[in-house]
Amino acid sequence: MDIRPPRPRQPQRPAPSNVRVEGSIPVARTTEEVLPTLPAVDPIPTDQAPQPKKKMKKSKKIILFSIIAFIFIIIGLISSAVVWYNLQLTPVNTYNSELIKVTIAPATSPKAIAQQLKDDGIIRNTDAFSIYTRLSKTQNSLQAGTYRLSPSESTPEIVEHLTKGTVDTFNITFYPGATLAENKKVLIKAGYSEAEVSEALSATYDSPLFDTKPASADLEGYIYGETYNFSTGATPKDILSRIFAEFERVVKENDLVAKFKSQGLTLYQGITLASIIQREAIKGDEPQIAQVFYTRLAMNMELGSDVTYQYIADKTGVARDTNLDSPYNTRRYPGLPPGPISVPGLGSLKAVASPAPGDYIFFLSGDDDITYYARTLSEHEANITTHCKVKCSTL
Repeated sequence: MDIRPPRPRQPQRPAPSNVRVEGSIPVARTTEEVLPTLPAVDPIPTDQAPQPKKKMKKSKKIILFSIIAFIFIIIGLISSAVVWYNLQLTPVNTYNSELIKVTIAPATSPKAIAQQLKDDGIIRNTDAFSIYTRLSKTQNSLQAGTYRLSPSESTPEIVEHLTKGTVDTFNITFYPGATLAENKKVLIKAGYSEAEVSEALSATYDSPLFDTKPASADLEGYIYGETYNFSTGATPKDILSRIFAEFERVVKENDLVAKFKSQGLTLYQGITLASIIQREAIKGDEPQIAQVFYTRLAMNMELGSDVTYQYIADKTGVARDTNLDSPYNTRRYPGLPPGPISVPGLGSLKAVASPAPGDYIFFLSGDDDITYYARTLSEHEANITTHCKVKCSTL
């Protein structure tokens, strides 16, 4: 038997006004009816609101700046490449006019030609050479042959030589006053080997120029100073033959054999005396110096020329000494030395043929490069004291 008191009855809550009761299941109304009205919210200030347009503008500026920077980089790279290319086309050595003999064999490729020129020190860069020949459309016009090219020439100049082929020519210059040893170097500098040059200098040449030259004498004094033009195929013997022909022409045109004879000299002796005058003279005073030497020869007096002992000292590799015991030392031995000491120029040759009048027996070249003459030893010593303080102290 249940003696528990009865459970109190829960009071029934009234249905909400927005819920319609049908039977025991509440049915919701529409959303507008259910959701409460939200309070009004103030709009976000303009200066605090997101601004996507400004961000877009900023992004466009960055992109534009990047594009401009990229363009400048490309321009800089192109400019650097152009500067590099133009530099590689310049001469290897502007001051080195030495001619280098280069032989391009038939069927040699342009690339191999470029490498050969680079190995010979004639061009700076093989790639620049190849680029130039392609741009100038000369890549397939490079011809086989023998050339004499110089490091002082630019790549375009060298390419011009190579496109002309074997008809190319070159100039070679010998100077008055130069010794045989110096002229030998000129031939080697022109691209010939020392063996080729030595063989040519020791060869025998048929010319009336050598009629009075002793058989034992070398070619000192006979390589006439002038600029000559030769084809690339010319040998050292060809060059010397041409020089001797030119010297022979000068001798004939100026009637030097007869004029030297009138002074009591053979052609060889006249060339010898002219070679000394060539090394002593300054500013066209060759005829007066010739007069001094002729006067001394007539007096059986030493010529007293310093350039003669200096020549033989340099040739034999000994120290220059005024007391050097050699027939070339005209301070110690009277008369002419055994042979020429240099190449005489036309002015010196004419001076020997026609000396100036006078009775001077002394001369010296002053520190001011003026020649001073004297008739007596005391006058000469006074000239030394007054005008030759530096030059005369180094003799």
